[in-house]
Formats: sequence, C-alpha cells, structure tokens
Amino acid sequence: MHFADAAAAVRAGSLSVLSVGGICIAQSLKIPHDHKQADFDKIIRQLLETHNARAVIIFAYDEDIRGILNASKRADQVGHFLWIGSDSWGAKNSPIQGLEDAAIGAVTILPKRATVEAFDMYFTSRTLENNRRNVWFAEFWEENFNCKLMSSSKKEDTSRKCTGQERIGTDSKYEQEGKVQFVIDAVYAMAHALHNMQKDLCPDQSGVCGEMEHAGGKKLLKYIRSVSFNGSAGTSVTFNRNGDAPGRYDLFQYQMNINNTLGYKVIGQWTETLQLHIDEMQWPNGEMEIPSSVCSQPCKTGQRKKMVKGMPCCWLCEPCDGYQYQYDETSCKLCTYNMRPNGNRTGCQPIPIVKLEWHSPWAVIPVFLAMLGIIATIFVMATFIRYNDTPIVRASGRELSYVLLTGIFLCYIITFVMIATPDIAVCSFRRIFLGLGMCISYAALLTKTNRIYRIFEEGKKSVSPPKLISPTSQLAITSSLISVQLLGVLIWFGVDPPNTIIDYDEQKTINPDKARGVLKCDITDLQIICSLGYSILLMVTCTVYAIKTRGVPENFNEAKPIGFTMYTTCIVWLAFIPIFFGTAQSAEKLYIQTTTLTISMNLSASVALGMLYMPKVYVIIFHPELNVQKRKRSFKAVVTAATMSSRLSHKPSDRPNGEAKTELCENVDPNSKLQKCLFRVIGGT
Repeated sequence: MHFADAAAAVRAGSLSVLSVGGICIAQSLKIPHDHKQADFDKIIRQLLETHNARAVIIFAYDEDIRGILNASKRADQVGHFLWIGSDSWGAKNSPIQGLEDAAIGAVTILPKRATVEAFDMYFTSRTLENNRRNVWFAEFWEENFNCKLMSSSKKEDTSRKCTGQERIGTDSKYEQEGKVQFVIDAVYAMAHALHNMQKDLCPDQSGVCGEMEHAGGKKLLKYIRSVSFNGSAGTSVTFNRNGDAPGRYDLFQYQMNINNTLGYKVIGQWTETLQLHIDEMQWPNGEMEIPSSVCSQPCKTGQRKKMVKGMPCCWLCEPCDGYQYQYDETSCKLCTYNMRPNGNRTGCQPIPIVKLEWHSPWAVIPVFLAMLGIIATIFVMATFIRYNDTPIVRASGRELSYVLLTGIFLCYIITFVMIATPDIAVCSFRRIFLGLGMCISYAALLTKTNRIYRIFEEGKKSVSPPKLISPTSQLAITSSLISVQLLGVLIWFGVDPPNTIIDYDEQKTINPDKARGVLKCDITDLQIICSLGYSILLMVTCTVYAIKTRGVPENFNEAKPIGFTMYTTCIVWLAFIPIFFGTAQSAEKLYIQTTTLTISMNLSASVALGMLYMPKVYVIIFHPELNVQKRKRSFKAVVTAATMSSRLSHKPSDRPNGEAKTELCENVDPNSKLQKCLFRVIGGT
C-alpha cells in the first residue's frame, strides 16, 4: 500500500486481519470516531474469532493504536497478535509509550525519506513578523513555545505571554516532518505537468491560453502521470499507469536491542522488491520459528472447505462422509452406485463382490444336513429296490414310493444348487429344482392320501372300488400335478430368462468400508415364494386329506404317518416364512435367506423320509420275519372288516386288551385285479 492509500486508511481508522500465504484479509474492522474503551475491547474479541489469523495491520492515529494495544493487554493477549503498523505508526514512540510489552515484535513501515536542509533553513527563520500570510502560524507559535500571544487566545493551559522573539529550533525542539520531501515533490510534479501542458497547448504564448483553460482535469491528470524529474531527495519522481509513484519504504521492528533496551530496528526495505533480514527479526514470547497467521488451517485429505460467509479466506473443514469423495477443495461428490471412496477419499474404487462360499458357516450346516439326507435317501431307495417284491414294499405302493423318494432326493440336492456360484446354468437349475423336489414329494403324498380317503369313503357306501386307484392312474395323477409346476417354470423362463446380477443395495452399509456387492441370480423374494407357492398349496391340500383320514385304522394304510409328516412340515414352513421375509432388510440377507430356505427343505425331506420310510426299512432289515404275507380274505370280508374297524376305533372300551386290529390281505385269486388293488391301497404295513 502506498502513501496515499495509507493516509486514507488512517483517516478512516481501520484494522485488517491477515491470513498470510497469498495474503488474504480474514476480517476488516473499523474504529469508531467517537470511540470508547468498550469499542476497543469489542474489536479484540472480534479479532479473536479468527484465532489463527494473528497478523493485524493497523491504519490508525496514535491514540487509536494505544487503545488497541491497551485492549489486547486487558484481554490477556499480549504476544498473540503480530502487529503491522502503517506509516502513521512508523518509528514513533508516542503510540506505544507505556505499552512497550504489547508492541514487542510489531513491524512498521516508513516511506524512505531524506531531510531537505533548505526547508530547515527556511522554516527555522520564520517569525511572527515575516510569516503573516499563514493564518495558522500564530496558533502554531503558541503551541510550539507554550505561550499566549494575546488575552483573547484560546490557549488556556498556560499564562505565559509570548514575546515574539522566540526562535524555532532554538527556544523549542524542532525535527523536520517526515513528509516534507513528498510535499515538495508533489508541488514540483504539478508544476512540471502544467509546464508541459502549456508547451503543448500554448506553443506560441506565454502563460495560460484559452485552450489550456478548457482542457479539463482528465487531460491535466494525463500530464501529471507523464512527468519525470529528480525530486528534492535526488531520487527520480515518476508515476505508473495507475498514478502511483515507485514505493520506497524502510521496514522497522520494535524489539529488544543488544543493550536490553526496547527500540525500533531497521530489518529491511522495499525498493521495487522486498529486501528483508529475517535473521534479525524477533518474535513475541521468544518464538524461534516464524509465526504462522492463517484464518483456517489447510484441510486434511478427504475434507472439503466450507467457506465462512463474509470471510473470504476462512473456512471450516468438513469431512466427505458416507459414499462421498473429495472432488476438489470445496466440494464432495458421491461415488457411482458400484463404487465406494478409497482410504483417503480422494477418489472411488470398486465395491468388492461377495457370494455365499462353501466354507462359510451359513453353508456348512445346510450342506452337512443335505449330505446326510442324500445318503439316507439312497440307502432307503436301495433297500426298496433290493426287497422290491416283499409284502411291505408292495403294500407301500412301489410306484408312488419311488416317485416320493425322487422328490425327497431333489429336496436335498437343491442345497448344492443354491450355494453354488451363480451363473446362467446355476440360475437355470435353481428355477427348475427350487420347487420341483417339493412338488414331486407332495404330489405323490397328495395322490396317496386322496386315494385312501376315496376308498374308505366309497367302502362305507358299497363294495365297489372307486375309480382311478390303479398304479397307472396314480402315476398319471401325480404326473399331471407335477406338470403344473413344470409349466409354470417354462413360462417363467420365457417371460424372464435367467441371468446373474450384482446387488449393491443389499449390503450397502452406512460404513462404506463394509459395503459389498452380492453376486446372485436374478430371482426376487416374490419369485421364490411363487415358485414354492404351488408346492405349499399341494402340502396344505395333502394335510387336509391327512386330517380327514386320521380315523382310518393304522394297519390299513399310511394315513397316520402321512398326517404326522404333514403336520410337522406345516410347522417347519410356518417358521420359514417370517424368518425369510423378516430378514429382507438385513445386511446378511443373502446368507440368512439361503440358509433358512435350504434347511427348511432339508427338514421337510427328512421328516417325510423318517416318518414314512425308516420304520419300513427297520422292519425289512432287522425283523424280516414280519415281512411275510398274511392270511387272505375275500373282498367282501375286506370291506366289512374295514368298516367295522373304523367303528371300533371309536370304542376303545370294547376292544380286547384295549386294542382292536383287523388285517387285510390279497384275495386267493392272484388274477383278481380288484382285490390286488385293494391290497395295495389299504394293505397293512
């Protein structure tokens, strides 16, 4: 800032808080004209709002400077602020007298100046007699010599009368005002400009011509800025295009001298460039390093600057949180849906992809159960094939038993399909086998229970057998029920071909470090339930028939084991539904739902295998003496015994030893299709 700017600022009375490092004004405060002590205290409090901005430039009069320094002492902030004084402070002692401790380290400037000896000779020779043209000179005389010239004088602090014989510099202390040189140079600059203007506009005249009188201020300013001459101090006087003269300043610092006294010391100068002797500078509170003065510290990596309103170089550091990364100094941006911020949040990186692994605890348990179930199913099937023509196997309905065992086997197999790494083939198999195993199982059981129900209902009315109870009919009914499931799957394939997706929403946690993309088949929860829905419908229908045939004597059929199987299966699936849908929003959704689904299917298959086939296998292997054909009866006896047994089952008091049993077997005639069919249907186990 040059002299003219400094002078204007001093007249306004202001302070600017610097945030250094590419100089920036953190605050700009004004000192009120009619100031009080509280005004200075308020200014200090405002300066402390930007606590890290310690450098304060002061453009103020001496008394204002004293007010600021005093306020800093009252706030116990001596040594906190780094004062930079304008040329109004310069190297004067009056602003800091009695406040030296608060001013230590202050850096001040003064324009480079030289003493004009001719002015000293002129001014010291001025008296009341030879300087009457200056109307303020008499007032100056009274102040300078502390006397009164006349009784009407306004000076009231003394009664001593001036003699008029006092001499400046002899009877009073005199020191040339520092700006005399610049005033002289300013007058000469105007004179040179007018001279050059007169030469250009009035070449043939002396003095001011008409054209010069109407030239205007803008043209005169152009001539002023064009002057160039040697000034009173012997230095050149020129102006740049902005009208500023070359800056030439001396830099001072108020510090402790070698002899332990405080004073101003020249620490550098400015003549076109800065020449600063940093090693000769001292800092408050004995600081050895150059103090920093910044409104706000630089933000860390991954933080953005939130600018403070009204303070252009002050900001708050806000971290880029969530899935944001630092886009530039002042803004954060969201990563794309499949990305997350890197460690220092300077960019984005792909979200890791996960899937259900074979070694995961969520997979180990279902796989273990499925392997046990597969081994048990193969064992039962092998036993039935080995003893295919024995009465127990024949009485179980061989054809439907093999169909049911196939469905149970598929229920166990689906565990491996659900855990396998998703691809087009795996996703296709999931759609096919997800509901197929259960569908086959419950279609076979439904056919059995429906047949039993129809036979005994018909037996109450007549001795004629109902229709569609032959093995071929049973297989046809079962196949038609299964075909509905396959048709649904075929339509599903056509409408929505199988595909794999990466779901980034399922495990998109609040902490992006834990975010994962889940590789899975493009099958929604609703589609899974729809795929299982038909099987569940078969299961419910089968349960209804099991309830209806619960009164049938146990030795006539498998109604009661089927009933227990269906009751248990319903409980398993009633527990499955809330668990499956209750975890829809969980970050572990993939694992919980897959494990729940596979375990539910394993349990359903195990219940059917254990209740329907394990007792038969036990008898076949460990009690072969019971696996023999019983005595035979006629068809009429069969129907009559079945009806009576049904009635007796409701009267336990009439049974010998509390139990009544009726045995049915085939007719003696092996060619009797009806009797043979009834044996298969209701033959004792």
